[in-house]
Formats: sequence, C-alpha cells, structure tokens
Amino acid sequence: MIKNIVFDMGGVLIHYDPKEIIAHLHLPLDDERLLLREAFGSVEWIQLDRGTIGEEAGAAAMKRRLPERLHSGVDRLLAWWELELRPMEGIECLLTELKEKGYGLYLLSNATVRQPEYFDRIPGSQLFDGWVVSGFHKLLKPQPEIFQLLLRSFSLEAGECFFVDDNNANVEGALCLGMSGAVFDGNTGRLRRELSAAGIGVRLT
Repeated sequence: MIKNIVFDMGGVLIHYDPKEIIAHLHLPLDDERLLLREAFGSVEWIQLDRGTIGEEAGAAAMKRRLPERLHSGVDRLLAWWELELRPMEGIECLLTELKEKGYGLYLLSNATVRQPEYFDRIPGSQLFDGWVVSGFHKLLKPQPEIFQLLLRSFSLEAGECFFVDDNNANVEGALCLGMSGAVFDGNTGRLRRELSAAGIGVRLT
C-alpha cells in the first residue's frame, strides 16, 4: 500500500524550461543560444547540482567560454529563480489533498545547495515532511544511492512510495528500487489518474 508520495521539483512543482528562463534576459537569439549551451547545458551545471563544484568556480568556467558581454548573464542564470519561479498548475491543490488524506510528502530533487533560498516560495512547499536535494549529498538522480538516502533518512519503505518526476530515467531508477512511479508531463489530471490507479485516494478531474 502506498503511504508516501515523493516529488521532483523542477518540471513538477514548478515550471523549469531553460529557454524560457533565458528569454527573461532579453538577449539576441545568438546570445541566448550561447548561454543555453555554455551555462544550462554545461558540465559545470551538472557539477553544481551534484555539489562537486562551488558556484564561483562553476561561473568562472562558464565565463571563460563566453564573451564578456554575457558574463553578467551567467550570474543571473545561477540565480534563475529570481528570473522565473512559476508554480505548476494544479499541483498545490493535489499536494493539499494528499496531505489531508494522510499521505507523507517528500521532495527528491537534483538542485544546488542554494535550493533552500527559494523552496519556501513554491506553493505547497510547507506541506512536505522532508526533502533530499542532490547538491548537499554529492549524488544525482537516477543514481540508486540518492533514492536509498531518501528512504534511509526518513525510514521509508520503497514499496510504500510513489515517485513523480518529469524525467524518464529518474522514474526508471525509482522503479528499479521497488518504488512505484509516474512520469509527469505537466498534465495534473493525468497524474491524478495514475495515482488513483496505484491505489492512492485522490479526486479525478
């Protein structure tokens, strides 16, 4: 029986589209493409999420590959939540309903150590019983170790957890450890149906 629902953050609790975030900088298209490749698409961005590089070193590496006019853009993207932090439609209502029905709510996110700076600005964040953020543990989804860390940290049983993520590989990683799960595509109604099919008591819309 499912007792706990584990949520990803970007692409599930909030919209997270690097192209849309970069658009807030109002740059020429060629410059947007450069930042998309050399910042969001960089090895350093992954290292920041894993917590194996500091922000200063990561920014310096990105800037070395970019013209000086885009250096300030790197700094702004490293605090991307100041440019856009848009809640996913219908998720706060779902979180509230799950909490009222007695389900445990947990966060498992690939994000930097700056995540606590903005998490409480996400509607429904106050409902979570615990969270594991990759940057603090030098692990990334879909590594099995980060799922195991979540289970161990909050004394959860894999078979009692349902995992929601927008990334296929991450959900597959959860399934390999015995969790149930679903890939979220932005359609909260569909997610409700998948939760219901797993025996989780939610309203269907």
